[in-house]
Amino acid sequence: MLEQKLKQFGIKVDALLKGKDLTREETTEMFREVLLDEQPDLQQGAFLAAITAKRVTPEELAGAWEAIYEFDTVKVKPQVDGPLVDNCGTGMDALKTFNISTAASLIAAADGVILAKHGARAITSRCGVVDILEELGVDVDCDIEIVKRSIESAGIGIFNGNSPKVHPTALFRILSKIRFGTILNIAGSLANPAAPTYGVRGVYSIELINPVIETMKEIGYQRAIVFHGLNKDGTLGMDEVSTLGQTKVVELSPDGKIQSYDLHPKDFGIERSREEDLLCSFEKSEEALQFIKILGGHTRGSRRDIVCLNAAPILYMMGRSKSWEDGFYRANELIDSGVVIDKLKDWVRAQNTVPERGEQKLDELIKRASD
Repeated sequence: MLEQKLKQFGIKVDALLKGKDLTREETTEMFREVLLDEQPDLQQGAFLAAITAKRVTPEELAGAWEAIYEFDTVKVKPQVDGPLVDNCGTGMDALKTFNISTAASLIAAADGVILAKHGARAITSRCGVVDILEELGVDVDCDIEIVKRSIESAGIGIFNGNSPKVHPTALFRILSKIRFGTILNIAGSLANPAAPTYGVRGVYSIELINPVIETMKEIGYQRAIVFHGLNKDGTLGMDEVSTLGQTKVVELSPDGKIQSYDLHPKDFGIERSREEDLLCSFEKSEEALQFIKILGGHTRGSRRDIVCLNAAPILYMMGRSKSWEDGFYRANELIDSGVVIDKLKDWVRAQNTVPERGEQKLDELIKRASD
């Protein structure tokens, strides 16, 4: 029976290598076997590589999400007055920018949007969301109930996708062993313990925009915006709204309709950025300092522009602004008012087993940023 199970799994991996799509049910079962460690490591690795290399379908993404959410996700229900929102990037893109989506989240949270984030440490990038927040003083390894309380009290919290406290069966095990991006970057990020129904998501390739929005619709999102940004000549892309060149966007409305459109920096009166100004450094401590300088209003220019531009879709989607353009200007106003840094302080205080330790770390960074 075991040999038959190994053989059937291998047959489907072979089919993926030949470009054949799986059904949602087939994908769910294969991921279940991977998550429960019912297949040898070599077969697991081959499966992840094969399904990632093939152009992924909405059915496959939904199947992967279903397996992770049902078999390897601790579930919580924050008691909040309003819908829960998640925003993130998938990673795996060609342009290794600094952590833009985390800064955008804080701007939105400072305007009253309730953020239930779900992210991981860097796999293909230099500084993932968990890495940067750890440098800022957020306790990224705390119990899931502390994250829940942070969402309830501070209006923002993050579930660490690398933590066995969040994904106790397998996801932390797999992510700790691989150093290349897979379908898990997308399906895993959707397996949010708080099950938000509003989402803003950047993806690493144009081909993923439609499958991801279709998947989000399939698994119960009421509103969603998915995008992929390009550099000036369109040869390289990022999982962010771009200030370098064009951004391809798809939007899911509450009536279930999906529309697509393009955005350009000139639409917002933004001068095109230089790629080198947006790249992440190798030092997490330096990235944390730059993060504070942006959100504290100490620095202007390319980094602030792209952060505010990526806060715009959240503010627009949640009715805090009338349009993307209005959201961009509102994000700038929120930074200048000082409420974004205040929100970061609230977050560090709320999501911590030892709040004093996190507050001290953040206070030192704020002091350095203002010197």
